[in-house]
Amino acid sequence: GGLILFAIFSLVMDVFKIGYYSSFYSCLSAIKIIYPIVQAIFVVVQTYFLWVSAKDCIHVHLNVTRCGLMLTLTTNLAVWMSAVTDESVHKAHSKLKKNMTEEIFRWLLKVGMRSSSVEECNCNSQICQIFKNGYFWLYPFNIEYSLFASAMVYVMWKNVGRFIDHHSHHIQRLKFRLFRRTFFVGIMLGLIILVSGLGVLILYEVQVNSSAESSKKSQALTMYYIFNIVCLSLMSLVCIGGSVIYRFDKRDMDRHKNPTRTLDVALLMGAALGQYAISYYSIVAIVASTPRDTISALNLTYALLMIAQHTFQNVFIIEGLHRQPP
Repeated sequence: GGLILFAIFSLVMDVFKIGYYSSFYSCLSAIKIIYPIVQAIFVVVQTYFLWVSAKDCIHVHLNVTRCGLMLTLTTNLAVWMSAVTDESVHKAHSKLKKNMTEEIFRWLLKVGMRSSSVEECNCNSQICQIFKNGYFWLYPFNIEYSLFASAMVYVMWKNVGRFIDHHSHHIQRLKFRLFRRTFFVGIMLGLIILVSGLGVLILYEVQVNSSAESSKKSQALTMYYIFNIVCLSLMSLVCIGGSVIYRFDKRDMDRHKNPTRTLDVALLMGAALGQYAISYYSIVAIVASTPRDTISALNLTYALLMIAQHTFQNVFIIEGLHRQPP
């Protein structure tokens, strides 16, 4: 389901890319227009393949299958690196253009700072601007799709030639009832937090980017940090409560070899390292900076809570992954 969602947004991004590059067909090489078309075909074919074959444990043509899956995995990683690079270069150009005059910016592009020939083309029409802004906003979905697909292909690669003992694994059918009290309350609280978070993020972006008054920017930062501090505190308490509940659970731990679970734990810990690094550098910068005002205190609290929340959350998730079904 998650793969399908990211695939749809990736296809929309490719459509926007094709529309944007088609506006400059006279000053661009044909490969610029062909690339998003080929990428869209790759997304459709790979999504269908993973949807149909993700649970297969292949036992014929093992070497060919492993080779094909590893080629698919490296292709996804290459697409991911390309998307991250394009997005980073776009942000760098936007910041450079914002802080410099048009003449200096064009001169820098001519002497070798351009990332592609598309920077030399003028995008003056309204539809061109829509395509340009649209596909850069959709880049995160394409990045997540590549990582999502890479993880699934890796699990398939690990499952090639694998035998599963069906007697030692009990299949638990989850019965989901929407209006059962616990499920309903949890879903409603989650939706409220999600909608509130989007609203706070939009207000923060509008106030910080459009307002020239420092007081309004300070108010936006204060609102942003207070909201996140409250959310992180609630998430930490919930994760601690879940870990405490696990202590009273009578189920045994599942110690069987499971490639999916192993990958889940590795990705979970690897992703947390990035957030730990960001929080650590934020703490160092806040402690070393002057003056120490209210926003600095909120930022410090936010960074410390981010470390605590990720720690408690990872412990809770890893313990849950190793629980036997009821």
